Amino acid sequence: MNCDLLVILGPTASGKTRLGVELARHLSGEVVSADSRQVFRGMDIGTGKDLAEYGEVPHHLIDIVEPGDEFNVFQFQRRCLEAFAAIGERGRLPILVGGTGMYLEAVLKGYRLVEVPPDPALRAELTSQSMADLAERLKRTADRLHNSTDLLDRERLVRAIEIALYEREHAPEPLPELRPLVFGVRWERPLLRERITLRLRERLNNGMIEEVERLHAAGIPWETLEFYGLEYRFLARHLKGELSRNDMFQKLNSAIHDFAKRQETWFRRMGRNGAAIHWLDGAGEPLAEALEIVQRYELPYFH
Repeated sequence: MNCDLLVILGPTASGKTRLGVELARHLSGEVVSADSRQVFRGMDIGTGKDLAEYGEVPHHLIDIVEPGDEFNVFQFQRRCLEAFAAIGERGRLPILVGGTGMYLEAVLKGYRLVEVPPDPALRAELTSQSMADLAERLKRTADRLHNSTDLLDRERLVRAIEIALYEREHAPEPLPELRPLVFGVRWERPLLRERITLRLRERLNNGMIEEVERLHAAGIPWETLEFYGLEYRFLARHLKGELSRNDMFQKLNSAIHDFAKRQETWFRRMGRNGAAIHWLDGAGEPLAEALEIVQRYELPYFH
């Protein structure tokens, strides 16, 4: 058996970034982030970039666009494949690390995506339609939803319809064939809950509230921040005076626990649908366990 890509997936706070970095050190690798929010500059603590963990290990697809700019599954897939190719040309091993299920599947399943230009005529046609009508049209048109927030924001909803209609008429470019070896980091639920709560306390104490204040002061509207994930949503509400700090913490902590459950559900579904995931015990020695499995596979010769 051979492979040309390692993948490390897992729920939030599972330690997947640390494992990916450690594997990169052992296998002459470079880390490629599969996180839908870490692409944005200045959104560091709230997205859990953990930049200090990388040290000398090169990393990719972090801090590549400005907050407020559009970044979607197509752009991720394209830039991810470009990173894989460049890493391979340097004689190193790409290691894809993240917890955004849609992004991971876009690469592992080879989603056939196309770059979609704006359609002014369609946008004009959709102007008079209600959110409910737009949502229903998207469900009729799209094979799958790329992002659940498409149904919550009018601009995203119109764009999603635009993409779905365009994809029906334009064939995507063929994708390179990948031979991935996939690892998942798993924890017992009570232990993962403890890790999530501890991590949230640390992030709040290390400047996460101030980070959101800076982003808003730099011109990012509260409404936009709320679409960048749970941390930004609840912190924006706290900073607007809608939630006390204690209420914000309790609600955000609970929401992150629920999010971790959804991530785990997604990964289990990936396994049921054919993804061969080697599950590692996060509370044990996941690095040693992963390296033992890697030895069974033929990797390209990396210096």
